Amino acid sequence: MSQTPVQVWRIVATGALFVAWAIAAHLGSAGVGSAGFNAGVAVIPLFVALGALLWQARSLAVLLGGLAVALAAVVWAWPQLRDNVPGLYYLQHLGSHLALGVLFGKTLWGPGDALITGMARHIFGNGISERKVRYTRQVTAAWAVYFFANALVSTGLFLWAPLEVWSIHANLLTGPLIALMFLGEHLVRKRMLPVHERPSIVSVVRAYRQRTGQAASGEPASRP
Repeated sequence: MSQTPVQVWRIVATGALFVAWAIAAHLGSAGVGSAGFNAGVAVIPLFVALGALLWQARSLAVLLGGLAVALAAVVWAWPQLRDNVPGLYYLQHLGSHLALGVLFGKTLWGPGDALITGMARHIFGNGISERKVRYTRQVTAAWAVYFFANALVSTGLFLWAPLEVWSIHANLLTGPLIALMFLGEHLVRKRMLPVHERPSIVSVVRAYRQRTGQAASGEPASRP
Protein backbone atom coordinates (compact mmCIF):
# COMPACT_ATOMS: atom_id res chain seq x y z
CA MET A 1 0.00 0.00 0.00
CA SER A 2 1.45 3.37 -1.07
CA GLN A 3 1.80 6.21 1.37
CA THR A 4 -0.56 9.18 1.13
CA PRO A 5 0.95 12.70 0.90
CA VAL A 6 -0.13 13.38 4.48
CA GLN A 7 1.61 10.22 5.69
CA VAL A 8 4.76 11.11 3.74
CA TRP A 9 4.87 14.61 5.21
CA ARG A 10 4.26 13.18 8.68
CA ILE A 11 7.23 10.83 8.26
CA VAL A 12 9.42 13.67 6.96
CA ALA A 13 8.38 15.98 9.80
CA THR A 14 9.00 13.27 12.40
CA GLY A 15 12.44 12.57 10.95
CA ALA A 16 13.32 16.27 10.87
CA LEU A 17 12.16 16.70 14.46
CA PHE A 18 14.25 13.73 15.57
CA VAL A 19 17.36 15.09 13.83
CA ALA A 20 16.84 18.56 15.29
CA TRP A 21 16.38 17.14 18.78
CA ALA A 22 19.50 14.96 18.45
CA ILE A 23 21.60 17.97 17.43
CA ALA A 24 20.14 20.09 20.25
CA ALA A 25 20.83 17.28 22.73
CA HIS A 26 24.44 16.98 21.56
CA LEU A 27 25.04 20.73 21.78
CA GLY A 28 23.32 20.91 25.16
CA SER A 29 25.39 18.03 26.52
CA ALA A 30 28.52 19.85 25.33
CA GLY A 31 27.47 23.00 27.18
CA VAL A 32 26.73 25.07 24.09
CA GLY A 33 23.98 27.67 24.60
CA SER A 34 21.80 28.61 27.54
CA ALA A 35 21.75 26.10 30.40
CA GLY A 36 18.07 26.84 31.02
CA PHE A 37 17.13 26.24 27.37
CA ASN A 38 19.18 23.03 27.23
CA ALA A 39 17.57 21.73 30.42
CA GLY A 40 14.12 22.56 29.05
CA VAL A 41 14.80 20.64 25.85
CA ALA A 42 16.05 17.72 27.94
CA VAL A 43 12.95 17.42 30.13
CA ILE A 44 10.38 17.69 27.32
CA PRO A 45 10.75 14.03 26.20
CA LEU A 46 10.43 12.94 29.85
CA PHE A 47 7.04 14.67 30.05
CA VAL A 48 5.98 13.15 26.73
CA ALA A 49 6.94 9.66 27.92
CA LEU A 50 5.22 10.19 31.27
CA GLY A 51 2.10 11.47 29.53
CA ALA A 52 2.01 8.42 27.26
CA LEU A 53 2.38 6.14 30.28
CA LEU A 54 -0.32 7.90 32.30
CA TRP A 55 -2.64 7.90 29.29
CA GLN A 56 -2.88 4.13 29.61
CA ALA A 57 -4.98 4.67 32.73
CA ARG A 58 -7.68 6.21 30.49
CA SER A 59 -8.36 8.81 33.17
CA LEU A 60 -8.02 12.54 32.61
CA ALA A 61 -7.63 13.08 36.37
CA VAL A 62 -4.72 10.62 36.53
CA LEU A 63 -3.08 12.20 33.47
CA LEU A 64 -3.37 15.78 34.69
CA GLY A 65 -2.50 14.87 38.28
CA GLY A 66 0.59 12.95 37.27
CA LEU A 67 1.81 15.70 34.97
CA ALA A 68 1.17 18.30 37.68
CA VAL A 69 3.24 16.31 40.19
CA ALA A 70 6.02 15.92 37.60
CA LEU A 71 5.95 19.65 36.82
CA ALA A 72 6.16 20.50 40.52
CA ALA A 73 9.13 18.15 40.89
CA VAL A 74 10.89 19.77 37.93
CA VAL A 75 10.29 23.27 39.33
CA TRP A 76 11.63 22.18 42.72
CA ALA A 77 14.72 20.54 41.21
CA TRP A 78 15.26 23.10 38.43
CA PRO A 79 18.56 24.54 39.73
CA GLN A 80 20.06 21.04 39.93
CA LEU A 81 18.64 20.06 36.53
CA ARG A 82 19.97 23.21 34.88
CA ASP A 83 23.44 22.49 36.24
CA ASN A 84 23.46 18.85 35.12
CA VAL A 85 22.15 18.82 31.55
CA PRO A 86 24.41 15.93 30.40
CA GLY A 87 23.03 13.82 33.24
CA LEU A 88 19.49 14.46 32.02
CA TYR A 89 20.31 13.30 28.52
CA TYR A 90 22.15 10.27 29.91
CA LEU A 91 19.09 9.26 31.96
CA GLN A 92 16.92 9.65 28.86
CA HIS A 93 19.21 7.49 26.75
CA LEU A 94 19.61 4.88 29.47
CA GLY A 95 15.93 4.79 30.37
CA SER A 96 14.68 4.51 26.79
CA HIS A 97 17.07 1.67 25.96
CA LEU A 98 16.31 -0.24 29.15
CA ALA A 99 12.57 0.18 28.55
CA LEU A 100 12.86 -1.10 24.97
CA GLY A 101 15.08 -3.97 26.11
CA VAL A 102 12.45 -4.98 28.66
CA LEU A 103 9.66 -4.54 26.10
CA PHE A 104 11.31 -7.01 23.72
CA GLY A 105 12.83 -9.29 26.33
CA LYS A 106 9.78 -9.89 28.50
CA THR A 107 7.91 -11.44 25.56
CA LEU A 108 10.52 -14.23 25.39
CA TRP A 109 9.23 -15.72 28.64
CA GLY A 110 5.78 -16.85 29.67
CA PRO A 111 2.74 -17.49 27.49
CA GLY A 112 2.17 -15.87 24.14
CA ASP A 113 4.45 -15.00 21.26
CA ALA A 114 7.72 -13.16 21.21
CA LEU A 115 7.22 -9.53 20.16
CA ILE A 116 8.33 -9.91 16.55
CA THR A 117 6.58 -13.28 16.21
CA GLY A 118 3.34 -11.52 17.14
CA MET A 119 4.06 -8.88 14.51
CA ALA A 120 4.56 -11.62 11.91
CA ARG A 121 1.27 -13.28 12.86
CA HIS A 122 -0.48 -9.95 12.50
CA ILE A 123 1.00 -9.39 9.04
CA PHE A 124 0.43 -12.93 7.73
CA GLY A 125 -2.84 -13.68 9.54
CA ASN A 126 -1.38 -16.34 11.87
CA GLY A 127 -0.26 -18.37 8.86
CA ILE A 128 3.47 -18.56 9.59
CA SER A 129 5.78 -21.54 9.50
CA GLU A 130 7.71 -23.00 12.43
CA ARG A 131 10.88 -21.75 10.72
CA LYS A 132 9.53 -18.19 10.82
CA VAL A 133 8.45 -18.61 14.45
CA ARG A 134 12.03 -19.59 15.37
CA TYR A 135 13.54 -16.81 13.31
CA THR A 136 11.30 -14.06 14.69
CA ARG A 137 11.93 -15.25 18.23
CA GLN A 138 15.68 -15.04 17.61
CA VAL A 139 15.28 -11.53 16.17
CA THR A 140 13.29 -10.47 19.23
CA ALA A 141 16.14 -11.71 21.43
CA ALA A 142 18.68 -9.91 19.24
CA TRP A 143 16.85 -6.60 19.65
CA ALA A 144 16.61 -7.07 23.42
CA VAL A 145 20.36 -7.74 23.60
CA TYR A 146 21.06 -4.72 21.41
CA PHE A 147 19.14 -2.33 23.63
CA PHE A 148 20.64 -3.66 26.86
CA ALA A 149 24.15 -3.68 25.37
CA ASN A 150 23.79 -0.12 24.10
CA ALA A 151 22.61 0.99 27.56
CA LEU A 152 25.74 -0.59 29.02
CA VAL A 153 28.01 1.08 26.45
CA SER A 154 26.34 4.43 27.11
CA THR A 155 26.92 4.06 30.84
CA GLY A 156 30.57 3.16 30.35
CA LEU A 157 31.18 6.11 28.04
CA PHE A 158 29.34 8.51 30.34
CA LEU A 159 31.38 7.44 33.36
CA TRP A 160 34.85 7.10 31.82
CA ALA A 161 35.06 8.72 28.38
CA PRO A 162 35.17 12.42 27.51
CA LEU A 163 31.69 13.90 27.57
CA GLU A 164 31.85 14.75 23.86
CA VAL A 165 32.50 11.08 23.00
CA TRP A 166 29.55 9.92 25.06
CA SER A 167 27.31 12.60 23.52
CA ILE A 168 28.21 11.57 19.97
CA HIS A 169 27.31 7.99 20.81
CA ALA A 170 24.11 8.73 22.73
CA ASN A 171 22.72 11.74 20.89
CA LEU A 172 24.03 11.55 17.33
CA LEU A 173 24.53 7.84 16.69
CA THR A 174 21.39 6.37 18.30
CA GLY A 175 19.32 6.72 15.13
CA PRO A 176 22.02 5.51 12.71
CA LEU A 177 22.84 2.54 14.96
CA ILE A 178 19.20 1.45 15.02
CA ALA A 179 19.06 1.89 11.24
CA LEU A 180 22.13 -0.33 10.90
CA MET A 181 20.47 -2.92 13.12
CA PHE A 182 17.40 -2.87 10.86
CA LEU A 183 19.59 -3.17 7.77
CA GLY A 184 21.56 -6.07 9.23
CA GLU A 185 18.39 -7.92 10.18
CA HIS A 186 16.98 -7.28 6.70
CA LEU A 187 20.05 -8.83 5.06
CA VAL A 188 19.94 -11.83 7.40
CA ARG A 189 16.21 -12.27 6.76
CA LYS A 190 16.86 -12.43 3.00
CA ARG A 191 19.21 -15.34 3.58
CA MET A 192 17.14 -17.15 6.19
CA LEU A 193 13.56 -16.85 4.90
CA PRO A 194 11.96 -17.44 1.49
CA VAL A 195 10.43 -14.52 -0.38
CA HIS A 196 6.84 -15.32 0.57
CA GLU A 197 7.73 -15.12 4.28
CA ARG A 198 9.32 -11.67 4.10
CA PRO A 199 6.96 -8.78 4.89
CA SER A 200 7.25 -5.34 3.35
CA ILE A 201 8.81 -2.48 5.31
CA VAL A 202 5.45 -0.69 5.52
CA SER A 203 3.81 -3.83 6.93
CA VAL A 204 6.58 -4.21 9.50
CA VAL A 205 6.26 -0.59 10.68
CA ARG A 206 2.48 -0.83 10.91
CA ALA A 207 2.63 -4.12 12.84
CA TYR A 208 5.37 -2.80 15.12
CA ARG A 209 3.30 0.21 16.09
CA GLN A 210 0.25 -1.90 16.87
CA ARG A 211 2.18 -4.61 18.69
CA THR A 212 4.27 -2.27 20.86
CA GLY A 213 1.16 -0.28 21.65
CA GLN A 214 -0.52 -3.45 22.91
CA ALA A 215 2.55 -4.41 24.94
CA ALA A 216 2.79 -0.99 26.55
CA SER A 217 -0.91 -1.01 27.48
CA GLY A 218 -0.75 -4.50 28.91
CA GLU A 219 -3.07 -6.13 26.37
CA PRO A 220 -2.56 -9.88 26.02
CA ALA A 221 -0.30 -11.06 23.24
CA SER A 222 -1.56 -13.44 20.60
CA ARG A 223 -0.87 -17.09 21.27
CA PRO A 224 0.50 -19.71 18.95
